[in-house]
This record gives sequence, C-alpha cells and structure tokens, in this order.
Amino acid sequence: MEKISFELEVYSFHIDFIGHVNNIVYVQWMEIGRTKLLEAIGMPTQDIFQQGFAPVLVQTNITYKSPLYLGDRVGVELWLSELRQASAVMQFRFYNQQQTLTAEGWQKGLFVDRDTMRPRRLRSEERALFATYLHSTTAVIEMA
Repeated sequence: MEKISFELEVYSFHIDFIGHVNNIVYVQWMEIGRTKLLEAIGMPTQDIFQQGFAPVLVQTNITYKSPLYLGDRVGVELWLSELRQASAVMQFRFYNQQQTLTAEGWQKGLFVDRDTMRPRRLRSEERALFATYLHSTTAVIEMA
C-alpha cells in the first residue's frame, strides 16, 4: 500500500483566536490531499470535469489530538480504506515536526455526473487506478 504524503507550513491565516490552527484548516488540508490523490492516479480534477463527472464530499470526520501552532510544519498522510463503485473512504493523518499525531480523520467521497448530480459509477479501469492507495484489496466493494 502506498500513501500520499506531503508537508505544509502553518501560516498566520491558519490560526484561530486561541492561537492554534483552526479546525476548518484541516478540512482545507484534506482537500489538498484529495487533489494530490487524483493527480497521482492520473485523474486530475480538471480532466474528470471535462469527462462529465466530479468528486463531491458526503461526509467528513476529524479527531483532534494535539494543536499545531504558527510556524509549525504539518505532515499529511492519505490513503483509501474503502473503494466502491461510485464512492471511496479516504483516511488522513496529520503530524507535527516531532512526528506526533496531531489529528486524524476520514472523508467519504462520491463521484457524480455533473449534469444530473446523481452517482456515477467508476469504470473498472478507473477503479484500478486507485488500487495502489487502497489499504487492502478486501476493501474493494462492488456496491455503490
């Protein structure tokens, strides 16, 4: 299993009134991760839009463990824990410079037809592109 891994810096506009990274920033970092995943498998967002479908989020869950502060660097890891015909569950972990887990979460994404906004099943060759980032092949499920 491979993971998408990248680092980001914490900037002043990420900080909330308490002095640590605001919770919504983690959702933005997840968006960056999803974009990097689609690019890594050869399905960048602009290309799939042109093909008439789009990824949308249907659920997000984050557990915060330890704060991040201005000037910190955050390491992000992303992989798939579930892949269905039209949806996937993505797992995320966030680490500080000392490799301490600061947050973890997951998101469920759905591919939809851009015109109808109804679920759009991935073709078998499209689904196969995700296999490298799927935690286990037993997580590939044939239902939508």
